[in-house]
Amino acid sequence: MTETQAFILGLLQGLTEFIPVSSSGHLELGNYILGDVGSGHLTFTLVVHLATVLSTLVVFRKEISSLMVSTISLKKNEDTLLAGKLLFSAIPVVILGLFFREEVESLFTGNLIVVGVCLLVTASLLLFAHLYKGKSQKSIGWSDSLIIGVAQAVAVLPGLSRSGATISTGILLGKDRKETARFSFLMVLLPVLGAMAMDMITIDGDFNGIGIIPLLIGFLTAFFSGWLACKWMVNVISRGKLIYFSLYCLIVGLIAIFAA
Repeated sequence: MTETQAFILGLLQGLTEFIPVSSSGHLELGNYILGDVGSGHLTFTLVVHLATVLSTLVVFRKEISSLMVSTISLKKNEDTLLAGKLLFSAIPVVILGLFFREEVESLFTGNLIVVGVCLLVTASLLLFAHLYKGKSQKSIGWSDSLIIGVAQAVAVLPGLSRSGATISTGILLGKDRKETARFSFLMVLLPVLGAMAMDMITIDGDFNGIGIIPLLIGFLTAFFSGWLACKWMVNVISRGKLIYFSLYCLIVGLIAIFAA
């Protein structure tokens, strides 16, 4: 993998992890456009995902600190309830990862038809969320967290945006847009960290396939672009501007299908 390829893929991961256009789909498209990025691809994917997790921790550092303090001290307050709901929302994706891991990984084969169709599904979800005019309620309940968690599990498909699926689901459930965005960005932390831990165990020497400079470039690019995208998206979602991402996913999805 060259430094330029690392920069482009890191930028794609950082921006699209939080913007509802599917980071996995764009990485698949990026790999297709760039051609052979060399060995060590799994290592690079782990590193850029770690970078976006860290950018989430930075953006929501106050909220996460408050959640951890309340949970450890066993205080019964809103932070403890939110921590419980975040754990509850992770159940579907944990089940998927433990029992259907190989089936999920088999989907990431560079099939642009799958990516394109899933991007069209993402476009539809964002359109429905944009058109939704129901009454918004701030609180996300236990059943809501599980439903949003199911949306996150389904969004493992390449091209189906995780943030797009979870945020759209929350909005269609009648929840406050800003609170839904915050919940969506926080709920990804546990599944991603768990998946990274499992990948680290099974990586089997893949670290030898990529140089330290491309890894560093990819990490820094994904971190800073992810940090900017995360802060920006919370404001964008609260203003209800999802239609633009819907149109983008529609265009890129059609391009992917025709390219295949």
